[in-house]
Amino acid sequence: MDSSPTSDTPSRPPAPITGPFVGAIDEGTTSARFIIFRAGTDDIVCYHQIEVASIFAKEGWCEQDPLAIANTVNECIAGACQKLVAAGGKVEDIVTIGITNQRESTVVWNRNTGQPLANAIIWLDNRTTSTVEELLETIPNNARNINYLRPLCGLPLSPYFSGVKLRWLRDNVPVVSQAMEKGTAMFGTIDTWLMYCLTGGKDGGIHKTDVTNASRTMLMNIETLQWDTNLLKFFGLPKTILPEICSSAEFYGNIANGVLKGVSITADLGDQQAALVGQQCLSKGQAKATYGTGCFLLYNTGPSIVHSQHGLLTTVGYQLGRKSAPYYALEGSVSIAGAAFNWLRDNMGIIQNSGQIESMANTVDNSLDVYFVPAFNGLYAPYWNQDARGVICGLSEETTSEHIVRATLEAVCFQVRDILDSMHKDCKIPLAKLMVDGGMTVNNLFLQLQSDLVGIQVLRAKIAETTALGAAMAAYKAVESRYSMEAPLSKSGPREPIKPSINATERNLRYQKWKMAIERSLNWETSTLPQGEREAFDGA
Repeated sequence: MDSSPTSDTPSRPPAPITGPFVGAIDEGTTSARFIIFRAGTDDIVCYHQIEVASIFAKEGWCEQDPLAIANTVNECIAGACQKLVAAGGKVEDIVTIGITNQRESTVVWNRNTGQPLANAIIWLDNRTTSTVEELLETIPNNARNINYLRPLCGLPLSPYFSGVKLRWLRDNVPVVSQAMEKGTAMFGTIDTWLMYCLTGGKDGGIHKTDVTNASRTMLMNIETLQWDTNLLKFFGLPKTILPEICSSAEFYGNIANGVLKGVSITADLGDQQAALVGQQCLSKGQAKATYGTGCFLLYNTGPSIVHSQHGLLTTVGYQLGRKSAPYYALEGSVSIAGAAFNWLRDNMGIIQNSGQIESMANTVDNSLDVYFVPAFNGLYAPYWNQDARGVICGLSEETTSEHIVRATLEAVCFQVRDILDSMHKDCKIPLAKLMVDGGMTVNNLFLQLQSDLVGIQVLRAKIAETTALGAAMAAYKAVESRYSMEAPLSKSGPREPIKPSINATERNLRYQKWKMAIERSLNWETSTLPQGEREAFDGA
């Protein structure tokens, strides 16, 4: 007798979704999300995501409205909790939340009113190039050495970091400089601003950050993990504006209003450090790469500080508890990764959408010796050359759009090799495998090219949301001491490695040509013809 359900058989209600749950605020450059995980796992129960608008007031500027960011995050929390209830879960089962955020982006607000004094200057904003030039002039003996502060903070002097953005605000926005003088200004990166707003704002909101975000300001001593008097003096900034520095996993405060009123905030990590944790790169010698608009590689150096001699940044990887030892990392940043394909689409019309990239690149066996250096606004690690500009080398009559698309994929891979080679030189430990995540990792050909061109195994993350996962893991660790962050997160088994399919000879030959293309891109913005050549050109 057939016992299968019929139209007359009453359907069973879906099984209730049971906790405990952990929430993660993931506030990125283009969107904000609130993701609810089953505690201690990578199982996403539900999430809500909303885009965040950027303001481009002038060429090279990128701002966002701090109030809009805070409101968007609150909407994401409300939306995700609504979905949780609709799925049969209970908001009361969210035991804690963590925060992860776009790093370096800078907010200044009034201590008395809680209102921003200016729009947030976003990390990729380059208005502060002139500020860097002015600061270089203050270095003793006319050295103009961008690494002058590296022994203290681990970072080169660059428009990228919060301290430089703060100095620009002090010099160019009168209301900010006046508030600094009066002692009414408060500074924070996006994590600090969100925690301040979530915990009450002007009515008792906390003013805190964690060691990972503080390590990207150029104001924290990389050894003491405290604000450094000499660094503050160099930038001409008062200590009164700065938040308290905490570990990445501890009690910060309780949410003051809304659907999560009373829920604790127990983790805070910058987005790339959160991805390091989410990928479980928790031992010395492990590394991860996150591919998005740009690409960020972090290499766990353990409790030891490694000052790079090859163009990398020294940063805090995480500190999982106030009494725990900090773990450090070397970081290399690629400014243009996925953004190169936006250029192919929007400026060149070579592709119509990102879904075409893999299929187009797969129609050709190789790039036909075409090399593309997408240095639209200079090169980051390990070159740190702001005057580099993009070049495409090796074009011939046989070059097609498909070859250029494939060369663009390879360009990201070669830039990652640049950074991994520098990490190897600094740490003397060969990397056996690279954990990868981010939007570009859905492309199987890209991951095979990455493995081929660096010569190591590549392992793709089981879920795309490793950044939010890292914040959730750290938050749960702060409230559940028995939780092991090294334990398997997923029941779906280990990741399948992608292995190199070319030999070392071919790999190194192609890398040599990449380096030739790099040479042609360097110092383009400041390059001029020698006097004799210029006269010959003018007379032609």
